[in-house]
Amino acid sequence: MKPVLACLFVLLLATTQTLAQWPREITTKNGAVISVYQPQPESLRGDKLDGRCAFSAVEKPGAEPVFGVFWYQATLSTDRDSRTVALESIKITDIKLPGISDEQVILRLRQLLEIEIPTWQLTSSLDELTATIEQEQAIVSENLKNDPPRIVYIDKPTTLVLMDGEPKLQEDKELKMKRVINTPFLIVQAKEDNRFYLNGGKTWYASAEMKDGYQPTTKLPKSVSVLDQQLKKQQTEKTTAPEDTTPEAILVSTEPAELIQSKGTAQFASITGTSLLYVSNSSDDIFKSIDDNQYYVLLSGRWYAASKLEGPWSYIAPDKLPGDFARIPAGSEKDNVLSSVAGTPESQDAIHDAQVPQTAKVDRKTATCTVTYDGEPKFERIEGTSLELAMNTSSTVMRSGATYYCVDKGVWFESSSPKGPWKVSESRPKEVDKIPASSPAYNVKYVYIYDATPDIVYVGYTPGYMGCYVYGPTVVYGTGYYYSPWYGPYYYPRPVTYGFSMHYNPWTGWSMGFHYSSGWFHMSIYGGGGYWGPPVYRPPYYPPYRGGMYGGRGPTYIHHDGDINIDRSNNIYNRRNDVSTRDVQRGQTGGRNPGVSTRDQQTRPGQQPGVSQQPAGRGRNDVYSDRSGNVYQRQDNGNWQQRQGNQWQQAQQQPQMDRDYQNRQRSAQQNSGFQQMNRGGNLGGGMRGGGGGRRR
Repeated sequence: MKPVLACLFVLLLATTQTLAQWPREITTKNGAVISVYQPQPESLRGDKLDGRCAFSAVEKPGAEPVFGVFWYQATLSTDRDSRTVALESIKITDIKLPGISDEQVILRLRQLLEIEIPTWQLTSSLDELTATIEQEQAIVSENLKNDPPRIVYIDKPTTLVLMDGEPKLQEDKELKMKRVINTPFLIVQAKEDNRFYLNGGKTWYASAEMKDGYQPTTKLPKSVSVLDQQLKKQQTEKTTAPEDTTPEAILVSTEPAELIQSKGTAQFASITGTSLLYVSNSSDDIFKSIDDNQYYVLLSGRWYAASKLEGPWSYIAPDKLPGDFARIPAGSEKDNVLSSVAGTPESQDAIHDAQVPQTAKVDRKTATCTVTYDGEPKFERIEGTSLELAMNTSSTVMRSGATYYCVDKGVWFESSSPKGPWKVSESRPKEVDKIPASSPAYNVKYVYIYDATPDIVYVGYTPGYMGCYVYGPTVVYGTGYYYSPWYGPYYYPRPVTYGFSMHYNPWTGWSMGFHYSSGWFHMSIYGGGGYWGPPVYRPPYYPPYRGGMYGGRGPTYIHHDGDINIDRSNNIYNRRNDVSTRDVQRGQTGGRNPGVSTRDQQTRPGQQPGVSQQPAGRGRNDVYSDRSGNVYQRQDNGNWQQRQGNQWQQAQQQPQMDRDYQNRQRSAQQNSGFQQMNRGGNLGGGMRGGGGGRRR
């Protein structure tokens, strides 16, 4: 039996192309066949995963298979770009063979698995994990704000230009003209006529006032014309700009606001099987319930209701929506909102995804960070804690006693001075978990330190660092609080919740506005922290610019789906040269090959001698186990059989097994959709189109 069991998990060494294909089989040189069925994760705590897995073994052709279940604990290593997860440092915590009572057999099997499994690389898809995990409790954010922003309905194409308070006009030495610094939009004042010019990609707008009156113009003063030519040159050299659709109107707001609009008078279409209507000539999520005659709109993951489109709007909890929202059919035009409807499988998947960290290892010798201040560092106490937060910097720097901490691109650093030098930290300040949502440093609660060696620190962050929070029964974007920026010679913006049509995508996280896919931010989007958190677009404004007129990266366009992740990457660690997001041999007993990177070892695993790995998914993925270690098989008619000794017997109705089956089907569909999206496939509307469900 040993040669069979020694090969039990080699079949899991498939590359990402074969992910989500279960069961997987191997054949040993003596003819034994091992089938491993899809793992069933149970709970996730930090980067530690607990789960179980059903398997069967046939020692020789014609023999009766032996079915069993083992439980494991493992360290999770993730790559959100490819949506893959690898299990490392695996430990067997229990094993059960239904119908086999010989304790010696079970003991020998367990000992063998404990020896073999640490050398194996278990790889799966993130969709399998999030759709099938049975975890009942999630890390939930508390005391977020849900007060409605200013919500404006307009029935013609309009662009919302958000300013961070009253406009601040400041001389820009590189542009050689004055610029409104507290907005992600490019607004300059021409010296020739003192008028204000707003850049909208291929179109310029002019006004005598900073806050209103903008109209399209083709007549540019010389200073703006020179700037326009420079922008176009950089567009040609470094980017391919999306097609520009000229808005007919500009709306400026100096307070948090959201713009919802339709192309002409609102037109309504019905949603099959419900009493809901949706505005069909709008890319926004605007609904009307026939039952209560109320309008509903989804903004940054939060629902607001009103008796008319013009408002006033009030917050409504996702578990207080009319029941028909949960009955929106998957695959329909508006199924994208299901992630924000309490109790739906899509909302559960989003909650589970928000618990999964992006993991990495940090090289202690090379990792560092640089912090700049507007003058001498100025600290203010964080409410409810003894921590102090530096206000006059774009970095997140905190003081705890005599030690200073900085969170930079998902890594904790520490120093005895607020100006450094900085070294990688092995621990976070004890009171980080007490930071309230009212603090702009709230998101660093979701950056973790898991382990450390003399050379490496293991770290990770969950989507909370990127602004995705579990709040009640769904996920939302942003805390809902308004954070005052820092003004001085420098301008440091803070994260916002509203104003940019944030919407959820199950594969890429939160995406930015349907109204901003025409190059509106092409000057301001070049890295750094700010409006959209640490990994994305808005840099602090300060003269002079480094690395050229528009920053080291040059102009960058928002993708058509408005992903707020640079270059479509969900992994902020990709922007660090001192961090690796793969360490698949961590904790293994075998030695490493110094000539092979950990990524190569992950994607080109070796094969054990005497084992012939068969194509994944040859059998039916119809075997499951419950938490008690019973093994079940689903029949074509939907009924269940339970393994008793060496045979299958008809079982009673199994609601949990039915849910597990449905979750597996959904995870396979999601992974297929992600792969097709990565290949540039056009999946149409709804969740099939990348989860956003919007046609642009």
